[in-house]
Amino acid sequence: MSGGRPGEASEAVVVLSTVPDEAKGREIARALVEERLAACVTVSAAVRSLYRWQGEIADETEFLLVIKTRRSLYARLEARLKALHPYTVPEILALPVAAGNEAYLKWIGEETA
Repeated sequence: MSGGRPGEASEAVVVLSTVPDEAKGREIARALVEERLAACVTVSAAVRSLYRWQGEIADETEFLLVIKTRRSLYARLEARLKALHPYTVPEILALPVAAGNEAYLKWIGEETA
């Protein structure tokens, strides 16, 4: 694996979020890409989430968003995601990218510029 130019891999982040249905996932994905807050958003097939919420165990079908962006855009992306999201407390987790395809990392930077 190549990390790209110095700083490219460390600038890239993957943000994870779950949504209640595919339509909401596509709506959020389109907004983030159109606004250049993300280079790409993958909307997964249905996943199963089990979690504790308000003292109860929830067992729900959700859709996972895998959002590719730059670390420097995280605050703006988080604010926009919260504004678009139907959940009271949405999952928003940013994971650093340690290394990746140099051309892909460059493309993330270009598409979010």
